[in-house]
Formats: sequence, structure tokens, C-alpha cells
Amino acid sequence: MSVIPTPVDLTDVQGDVILQIPKRVENFIFFTIAGNDQGAAFRKVVGSQAFMELITSAANVQAFRQKISAQKALFQGNIVPLLPNSAVNIAFTQSGLNLLGLTDNLGDPAFTAGQFQHAQQLGDNVPDWLPAFKGDMHGIILIAGDSEVSVLATETKLLLLLGPTINQVFKVNGVVRPGAEKGHEHFGYRDGISSPAVKGIVAPLPGQQVCDPGVLLMGQPGDTSAATRPVWAKNGSILVYRHLDQLVPEFDKFKHDNPLFPLDLGIEKGAELLGARMFGRWKSGAPIDITPTQDDPVLADDPQRNNNFDFSKPTDQTSCPFAAHIRKTNPRSDLGSAKVAPHSINRTGIPFGPEVTPLERLNNKTSLERGLAFVCYQSILSNGFEFMQQSWANNPGFIFGKTVNGQPFNPGFDAIIGQKNGQARETGGLDPKAQGANTNLPTQFVISKGGAYFFSPSLSVLRTRIGTA
Repeated sequence: MSVIPTPVDLTDVQGDVILQIPKRVENFIFFTIAGNDQGAAFRKVVGSQAFMELITSAANVQAFRQKISAQKALFQGNIVPLLPNSAVNIAFTQSGLNLLGLTDNLGDPAFTAGQFQHAQQLGDNVPDWLPAFKGDMHGIILIAGDSEVSVLATETKLLLLLGPTINQVFKVNGVVRPGAEKGHEHFGYRDGISSPAVKGIVAPLPGQQVCDPGVLLMGQPGDTSAATRPVWAKNGSILVYRHLDQLVPEFDKFKHDNPLFPLDLGIEKGAELLGARMFGRWKSGAPIDITPTQDDPVLADDPQRNNNFDFSKPTDQTSCPFAAHIRKTNPRSDLGSAKVAPHSINRTGIPFGPEVTPLERLNNKTSLERGLAFVCYQSILSNGFEFMQQSWANNPGFIFGKTVNGQPFNPGFDAIIGQKNGQARETGGLDPKAQGANTNLPTQFVISKGGAYFFSPSLSVLRTRIGTA
């Protein structure tokens, strides 16, 4: 087993898996393979030079990120012109692999079953699922870039190549939010700060979780199922797609109806403190474990400090609730780095949908669909996404072994993504002056509308095992 990075591996891994494709716009095309030829026409296109030249590798992403860094250095803090770019990745469901003749067991029962079969145990309210995610689906194409123009041009070229070999069953248009909200999801909180650093590929920043490459990539050091996988799985990864609607006006109303210390802080600041304690970060991205009572945008913008905390001091919930979103999904010193690392995932999602309208804000009710096109990668779902959702976010008892005033304390649900099949939830510790109190969450502010599991193959397998000459 080779140790990455090697030129072969970085050239072989699809670009979004470990380094994340830089993007302002990303379209997701969900498809079935057309025809009665067992995918023969589709495979011929995939094996063509024209198709493979469109597929972006980790080496391509690494090179482009170096160009971005050089561009920023050149402009020295001034407005930096965007470098034109577009990138394509592709992945397949179990039924898609079966159709293409790759029927070996990948060693991941959840992937084999598919996300819809696991929706109930993930805590989803299954009636909320969109029809497209309940039916058969063979694959997903990700097309990302610096602008709608770049993405549309590449998408057009790709679809002309594929022609009648696929049927589009669903499409999502993702776009980074405008202006100062760039990098923030629709609730307004900065996203993507706590991605893991892959050992040997990414130099970790202070406080950043480090994981072995095999936690994300099959067949690499740290892949606990490597011995049972087929040889062709090497350098592949499991892509999770989740279509998550966000009820922004309802979330904002909940904060304003339940502000912390309104007599001292006022309604607005009290509401923002509540939201920060639900997430574990202020909207700027500053962690409440470091700055628990007020936002600090300067800290948030400093990559040497904005992730450099571990929840170890204080040991109670004065700074950060045990059930805060970023603590539930990355417990740091609550478990210790060695126990957290195997459950690392690389999140590469993007918002979709319009900004909240004045009428929605006035009525405190969502009328237009918006949310997060959630994407993450891991080598096995039972250690990655499914573990994180079921054993951590949805588990009221996690983080285990916590006490309040000397008594055992169940932290409650992750207030942001924790689910109970559409039922009301409770979370604890939001009020730092009443740490044993639970808060009822009558509304699910993030609603799963469905999703699917895909295998993101290596470029060599895409070219020679899936594609044909």
C-alpha cells in the first residue's frame, strides 16, 4: 500500500474528495443511465479522451489553489480578480455500479443499501423526501467554477458529449451567497472552517483535526476496511449528498423569542448570543469557546486562531454548550483527537436558493426553498456521515459522561442538524446561567428533503473499468 501524496495518487483522486474544488457556483446533475445496452454507449463516452479531459483531479485542484495564492499575494489585500475556472467530478450509486458491471462488494453496507433505506434511522421525516431521491438513480455529476458563465459552458460541453446516454432526474443549482455573506450558509453563520487536514497532503493549522488519508480515501493508510475491498476501489471515496432545506425566518424568530439575558443585552444581542451557543460559533465564525460573550470578527478571520480551541476549559458549559453543533460534530478534547480522527469527513457543500425576502421576514415564514446542498466524503459511512448523524448529532446522551452541578447530564440533540423523525427535540445548556435546563425545539430548522450515497471512483478506474475505448 502506497503512502500519499505521490504524483500518481493526486492525479488519480477526483478533485473534490480531499482538497475541495474552489467555487462560487456549483451545479449537481442527478442522472440515470439510458438505453437497454447495459450502459455500453455511456461507457464509451466516459472512456473517451474528450470526457476524461473534463474530469478534475486532486492534482489539478492543488495546482489551481497555488495559482489563487499567488494571485492574492500579487494584489496584497486589495480586491483580487477571480481566476476563471471550471471543474467536473462524477460518482455512482450502487445500482449505477451494478449496471456498469462493477458488482464487487465495496465493504460498506450503508452504501449498498442506499440512503433512502436508511432515512428512518438517520432521523429523517421520510414523507419530506423529494420523489427524485426515493426512486432509482445511477449517478451524480458535479460541475463547479468561478461563475455561472464558466459552469454553464462546461456543463453544456459535458452534456453534449453524453447526449442521450443519460436521463437527468434532478438538478440543483448551488451558489455562494452574495457580498459579505460569502462563505456563510443561509442562517448567516460562516461555514467550512473545521475541515480536517489530511496527513501528508495538507499542513494543519492550529487546532485543526488531522486524519489519515484512508479515513477519506479507500485503500490508503487509515482505511479500516481496506483488506475487504476490491482492488479497483483504491483512491475512491463515498460521496454523501443531502438536500437540506433551511427555515431561516423561523430560526430567526425562535432566536428573537428566546433571547439570552434580554435585560442586560437587549433583544438583538440576546438573540445573537442564543444562536451562537446553538452553533458554537458567532456568525463571523469566531468560536464561542474562545470568545463566549461577544463576537470577534478579527479572530474569525485569523486562520491561526479561529480553530485553535478544544473545549477543555472551562469544563462546564459556561463557554460552549455540550450540544452545540460544532461540538457535537467535532468533540475535540471531549473524546480526544485519536478517537475523533477516524470519524472525520471532508465537507464540500454549497448553499442553494434565493436570499430571504422582506415578505418572508415580515411573516416569519419560509415561502421560497433555500438551504444547503450538503456534500461530504469518507471511506466508510459507518465511521463517517452515518456515525456522526446517528451517534453524535441525534443522540441526546452524547457527549457522554457530562455532569451539571455534580449530577449526570444528557446534553440533548444538536439543535441545528439533530433529528427525531420530524418530532420536537430538546437541547440543553443554552443558558450559561442555568446549565441544567433544557430548551424545547418545536421546529426542525433544517429539514432533510432526501439524498443519496455515491462512489467517487479514481480517474484510472473511471477511464479503464467504467469507461471503454
